[in-house]
Amino acid sequence: MNNKSLCSLGRQRRAIKMRSDLLIRVALAAGLLAAPFRAALAADAPSWMHAVATAPVPAHDEKTDAVQMYAEKIVTVQSADKIKTVVRRAYKILRPGGRDLGTVVIPFDSLTKISNFHAWCIPAQGKDYEVKEKDGAEVAMPAVQGSELITDVRAKVVHIPAPEPGNLIGYEYEQENHPFVLQDVWYFQGSHPARESHYTLQLPAGWEYKASWLNHPEVSAAQAGNNQWQWVVSGVPGIKDENEMPPHRGIEGQMIISFAPAGGAQGRTFTSWRDMGLWYNDLTRGRRDASPEVKQKVAALTASASTPQSKMQVLARFVQRDVRYVAIELGIGGYQPHPATDVFTHHYGDCKDKATLMSAMLKEIGIESYYVVINSQRGAVTPEMPAHMGGFNHAILAIQLPVGVDDGSFVAWMQHPKLGRLLFFDPTDELTAFGRLSGPLQANYGLLATPEGGELVKLPQLPPALNGIIRTAKLTLTPSGTLSGDVREVRVGDRAAAQRFALKSVTKDADRIKSVETLLARSLSAYRLTKASIGNLEETELPFVFNYSLVADNYAKPAGNLLLVRPRVVGVKSSDLLETKEPRQYPVVFDGPSRDADTFEITMPAGYEVDDLPMAVDADYGFASYHSKAEVSGNVLRYTRTFEVKEPSVPLAKMEDLKKLYRIIANDERNTAVLKPTGPDSAKN
Repeated sequence: MNNKSLCSLGRQRRAIKMRSDLLIRVALAAGLLAAPFRAALAADAPSWMHAVATAPVPAHDEKTDAVQMYAEKIVTVQSADKIKTVVRRAYKILRPGGRDLGTVVIPFDSLTKISNFHAWCIPAQGKDYEVKEKDGAEVAMPAVQGSELITDVRAKVVHIPAPEPGNLIGYEYEQENHPFVLQDVWYFQGSHPARESHYTLQLPAGWEYKASWLNHPEVSAAQAGNNQWQWVVSGVPGIKDENEMPPHRGIEGQMIISFAPAGGAQGRTFTSWRDMGLWYNDLTRGRRDASPEVKQKVAALTASASTPQSKMQVLARFVQRDVRYVAIELGIGGYQPHPATDVFTHHYGDCKDKATLMSAMLKEIGIESYYVVINSQRGAVTPEMPAHMGGFNHAILAIQLPVGVDDGSFVAWMQHPKLGRLLFFDPTDELTAFGRLSGPLQANYGLLATPEGGELVKLPQLPPALNGIIRTAKLTLTPSGTLSGDVREVRVGDRAAAQRFALKSVTKDADRIKSVETLLARSLSAYRLTKASIGNLEETELPFVFNYSLVADNYAKPAGNLLLVRPRVVGVKSSDLLETKEPRQYPVVFDGPSRDADTFEITMPAGYEVDDLPMAVDADYGFASYHSKAEVSGNVLRYTRTFEVKEPSVPLAKMEDLKKLYRIIANDERNTAVLKPTGPDSAKN
């Protein structure tokens, strides 16, 4: 399986590195990009590379750095406990940006053996070059910052010589794997346009397979021998990265294949989500048993809690904050949680470990809960996907709420037809209060594992008002155009969590207000921050608060004896996301629903009145809306606006509407009110 770990990324707010970045980090860790390699030897590249060396390249644009000319994966199932795979790939380098493909990184673990690793370069002119496994290095995979990852995953790294434009590079290796599950995923679409990709499956006599296709029309298999099957796809376009796009796992072409002896392989292959849930429950059996020490801790934590709601909250706070996130994933440990007793004793664990301890502690207060395996990026798992583990990298809990528990702060729940109300909770996410979910988990699909089996469920989507910034300001404008006053920002949901995460390791008071300075710098051409403070930094159940005071010289611009004042003082909601020459290829994915609201009250200078106001804006496109209004009350210019994201994503069919909405917002943010002098001077206009 390509995704060993069920919790390889952990916390939602940790920066998720793209796979290519991680591979470069591996090479840097090994010193392979800076140190010279052992000299490559002149040796003929294999026939499968020479066969495509002069073949036409697949369709691409002028910005494409490289194209994949050939890919092959030969999977030989020798038994339920041993699978051998041969992998071959060849790339034509087109531009200097394709040189990174010359660094080949092949991960493996204690249950996987890599052998016969060779790589070649066929230059546009001159002789072929070859490098072998001994010419590279074997390195440990770098830990994800903040996770203290302990893993048996390592990597073989080889640098192919002369990965220059015009040259063809390629590599080949064999892999022996001892699988936990009899499944494989053929990812035949990636970042580079692909000319020709092959997949061959050799099964023992009497074995059967089932293939499912995602994001690509189904291709029929050709029988190539005794229980041997082959698939070929051609002309697959590369996936171009776009800002705010779905994760690659959810959009790339892939074939998910399961195989088993005649009659099936009990617990080793999945024909349904139900089977997968049974497999995972069996894997976790006995792990949630509470030790006397765990029972004693639960009693102590809940001693002063009088209701089931308050008891759940104190247990959640303990697991979120007192159990440190550390991933120890050796062998089956990528999927199987450690026993709750061990997690409690050591006070550390990864996502599935923390979920296990929380479940064990809930059991002690009479509340049942169930594992939910999920991906920390919404869209990586879709309802069209067949049952397989490759799409998941995270684990949370579904808590069965007792009858009568109706706390208004518990909003992340769904009504299950058999289990009643299930409250979803992420014990790893210490910045999201119990009863709520971070945006990437909302409207996301996860595998709910119960004793009766598994089912793919859609997690609840929270109201937009539970995530956003409420900004209010009382400001005063002088006749010379200087604006000054106080601003208060109240942040809730992910907006609050993101700010708390940014400040988590900040120790200097001056550094704690840098986000305010960044906001003001984007909104004002000149400003001075005269005072700033924060509130509720540690209290995740409460909104996060910024209070600050500012002075902006020359804010109002003179035009004769008039003053031009922009009512929208700070905060930018517009975006140039879709202002590109190339048409959008993929939906726009937001972090989650949100609702931001601004209220700016500007006291006008004595001797001035409003001559003209910007028109009100009322734009609602279903997936999002924007409303603004400028009005006058006495000597106060009051501007209010709300920007509400109602849906977590916008489909391609509505890209023009989203572009229109962002342009409407941009125009409103630039609009000005016109102030004129009162009395005799005003007649001169």
